[in-house]
Amino acid sequence: MCAANHFLGRMNRRRSYGKFGPLVGAIDEGTSSARFLVFAAQTAEVLTYHQVSVPSICPNEGWVEQDPQVLMNAVLECVEKTVENLKHLEIDPNDIVAIGVSNQRETTVVWDVISGKPLYNAIVWLDMRTSETVDRLVKKARNHDPEYLKPLCGLPISTYFSAVKLRWLLDNVKEVQEAVADGRCLFGTIDSWIIWNLTGRTDGGLHVTEVTNASRTMLMNIKTLDWDDDLLNFFEIPKEILPDIHSSSEVYGYITAGSLSGVPISGCLGDQQAALVGQMCFKKGQAKSTYGTGCFLLYNTGNSVIQSKHGLLTTVAYKLGRNKPPVYALEGSVAVAGAAIKWLQENLGLFDSMEEIKDLSNYTGQVGDVVFVPAFSGLYAPYWRKDARSVICGLSEETEKGHLIRAALEAACFQTRDILDAMNADCHIPLSRLLVDGGMTANNYIMQLQADLSGIPVVRPLMTEATALGAAIAAGIAEGVAVWDLDNTVDVPCDIFYPRMTDNEREILHLKWKKAVDRSLGWDVDPTEEPTEGDKHSSMVSTIPAGIFLLTTLGLLVFARWRSGQV
Repeated sequence: MCAANHFLGRMNRRRSYGKFGPLVGAIDEGTSSARFLVFAAQTAEVLTYHQVSVPSICPNEGWVEQDPQVLMNAVLECVEKTVENLKHLEIDPNDIVAIGVSNQRETTVVWDVISGKPLYNAIVWLDMRTSETVDRLVKKARNHDPEYLKPLCGLPISTYFSAVKLRWLLDNVKEVQEAVADGRCLFGTIDSWIIWNLTGRTDGGLHVTEVTNASRTMLMNIKTLDWDDDLLNFFEIPKEILPDIHSSSEVYGYITAGSLSGVPISGCLGDQQAALVGQMCFKKGQAKSTYGTGCFLLYNTGNSVIQSKHGLLTTVAYKLGRNKPPVYALEGSVAVAGAAIKWLQENLGLFDSMEEIKDLSNYTGQVGDVVFVPAFSGLYAPYWRKDARSVICGLSEETEKGHLIRAALEAACFQTRDILDAMNADCHIPLSRLLVDGGMTANNYIMQLQADLSGIPVVRPLMTEATALGAAIAAGIAEGVAVWDLDNTVDVPCDIFYPRMTDNEREILHLKWKKAVDRSLGWDVDPTEEPTEGDKHSSMVSTIPAGIFLLTTLGLLVFARWRSGQV
């Protein structure tokens, strides 16, 4: 209540704003970094921002964690540094009237409501440790069908979603088990953790989430927008540890400390839904694709809940107000896009800076000479194969590092093409153009290739902060804030990339990609399972080409040494 009074006092004292009018801040907490940006509500212009990298922790193969406190400290640092930037620009920070939040979605946090400390590291959305948990849950489902729960929550049983991660924590972490038994455990996705910390922590912090993030847990009913008892019973998760679900645009609470004390948090969206809003995809049939650590394509289906028959997810796109109807989307999720480039840089040392990619991406040779399927975490949509692993096909003596880098860039485009095909099959209305955003879209080669492989124009806004903009819009239009006018938005200048390939060319390339995908499947097998006779036969046959290759190579080496007089 004190924070609310503080905000009302600030508003009452303000008779006018500075030259940029009312401002809206946006916390953009992604997989690799946290940022805080300030927008002018009247023009959607970014005035300033600050960004801090957030490291990941990989204690075992396939495990990806982050320290929730490090993550939160990064958010707080971004806020304070951005406020300092405003002062240096002679812009009054008191012009900030609201804060929005966008966040990495399925990443799971559990913490102690009494001490305020995390009970375990946050398990990141692309973490694979829950494979055995998934197997156990699928066996529990009717007909052992991984899509058994889709009519309720819109999602297949997969390592991707929060409920499976929470189930692993409840099964494997003693501190979590004890906190649940004592009634002091809170669960949330990253939005819940951020809002709880900003609104008071152990001194009255609000335990809330909003519908787009809740729709990624597998615990919310996709139609009622409430926690579903059948889903909770299936996963055996106690309801009392879950946050309250709110709309994407309303005043949740007020910041209680720091430079923005008293400012309301009035908007929240999962990062991909925030990008959909930031791209102004408010009409049924509009879609956007975000190219970041992963790649995510969302297609607005209006107020209709469409259950995909082609490997896509049904999710909440946004609910812009308590009394507003929800809008839904079909989503295609790709686990690894920019992460493949980072892997080539950090693990293999193929290049030193991202600037080098601009030249290497136009490397000599044809598209698809080398094909890289980056299935580090298995394959998500439309395949949903957790047994898939990365493969690189088409290597030859002429292959150089540039070919590998270009193949990693091309992989994001091929995977997006797979998802577009699935969306066209589900919706029966092919997209006429694709809106894009995210860090990888700065590369013109990727954008042109995406247009070529998709056969439709690719539209890239020159203002690339779509995710943060979506969070700012949700905060700025909230009841009680209302400083953002969606009816008078200015068209954002865009670059448009038109297809140059023929239909025949793109289909040949896509067929080669599909062959590489087939080779990536079935690598992660359970060593405790006895192989079938078919598996044994397949394994034996598959060794024949390798044996012939080795014998032939050995023979050529002996022949070469004989010719040179060494034998």
